[in-house]
Amino acid sequence: MADMYGRELDGKRALVCGASRGIGRAAAGELAAQGAQVILLARDTPALTRARDALPAGGGQTHRALAADLSNLDLLATSVRDLVAETGTIHVLVNNSGGPSPGPITGADWSAFPAAFLQHVGAAHTVTGILLPGMIEAGYGRIINVISTSVKQPLPGLGVSNTVRGAMANWAKTLAAEVAAHGVTVNNVLPGATRTERLESLIAARAEKEGTSAEEVERAMQAAIPARRFGRPQEIGRAIAFLASPGAGYVTGINLPVDGGRTACL
Repeated sequence: MADMYGRELDGKRALVCGASRGIGRAAAGELAAQGAQVILLARDTPALTRARDALPAGGGQTHRALAADLSNLDLLATSVRDLVAETGTIHVLVNNSGGPSPGPITGADWSAFPAAFLQHVGAAHTVTGILLPGMIEAGYGRIINVISTSVKQPLPGLGVSNTVRGAMANWAKTLAAEVAAHGVTVNNVLPGATRTERLESLIAARAEKEGTSAEEVERAMQAAIPARRFGRPQEIGRAIAFLASPGAGYVTGINLPVDGGRTACL
């Protein structure tokens, strides 16, 4: 990993949400390989500790784990403020959280929408508000939101997720225009079908609904992807690492699909 990028983030700190597994954990690894000191945030303390201990630290970085719940904004804000007071400016923020439960929008319970909005837009807005002053003062900030290709093309069977992801994308685009002059970029990475626990749960739910096997569902899903395979978390992590780097300083306000060509629009 480090050979690909060099160490462009030496001296920078990165906070990665949802970092105990999947795409978040992969992003943390790529950022650490670039030289960043990484703070991993998630609810599962043992998983966070394992993920932290596995991070590369060839430049002597001291990585940290921060147990916090993205759905409890008051406690989240307190934890992040305490973190900044102790560590100083955090230059890179990766907003990443597990998606809402699958299901059609027809018949979805209304309570699912504000709960998902809180966990995604609410948490991102809260953490960003705390970190942004330091980024502006440093003249360097990278806010990267892991969302979904559904912001370009809604995905069947993910009604609540499609709705909230779209809100998140528009929040990010609005923020990008407001902070660009301060050396802060805001971008969205849109993973396609990526081999994570979330994907496995979606496959299992679809297989049960259709009365078929998980293997058959996988084959059908992969047939709809031009690359004919699922993505790997590390591939999403590398896209995030690029957007976090100095080389991406003139890239802001974009949606970057990393989906093997699945999305049918530009």
